[in-house]
Amino acid sequence: MMVRLVLLRSRSCFCFFLVAIAFSGGFASNGGMKMEKTLAMIKPDGLRGNYTERIKGAIVESGFRILEERIDELDEDRASRFYAEHSSRSFFPNLVKYMTSGPVCIMVLEKQNAIAEWRALIGPTDSVKAKATHPNSIRAMCGLDSEKNCVHGSDSLLSAQREISFFFEEETGEMVGKHDEL
Repeated sequence: MMVRLVLLRSRSCFCFFLVAIAFSGGFASNGGMKMEKTLAMIKPDGLRGNYTERIKGAIVESGFRILEERIDELDEDRASRFYAEHSSRSFFPNLVKYMTSGPVCIMVLEKQNAIAEWRALIGPTDSVKAKATHPNSIRAMCGLDSEKNCVHGSDSLLSAQREISFFFEEETGEMVGKHDEL
């Protein structure tokens, strides 16, 4: 996003414009867009298929920073709570079974526009569709179908905050490490 400064005739309008930008929260103090955080998860099939390093390589190559990372095993209760928004859907029992079938790698990613950028990198939910329409996406690389699609990504800022809190404010799982730079 680019902001152009237009010279205004009135000093009060100019001051108002500067104050509005300063308090809008849309820009960092360095003049660029604010960094966003999002949750990324490599699901059990991604870990079983040895895609973890390729996925993390794609993450870093795409300009994300991995701030935190942990390997965790979800039990039925935690998987059900994490995916509670889907509890009334017909696929929910299979989703819970799949998510409890092995360990997952959970990461907090940071980048400008992280949520949209991560969603673009992982591709469509249905891996079959991803292979046809987004062949360079992570789901095209390692997903099988719409259920076993290898990775998860937050779909909004609110979801990202909730999901990060869900995994990183609970003291469970094996902490792989906090990342300063990768």
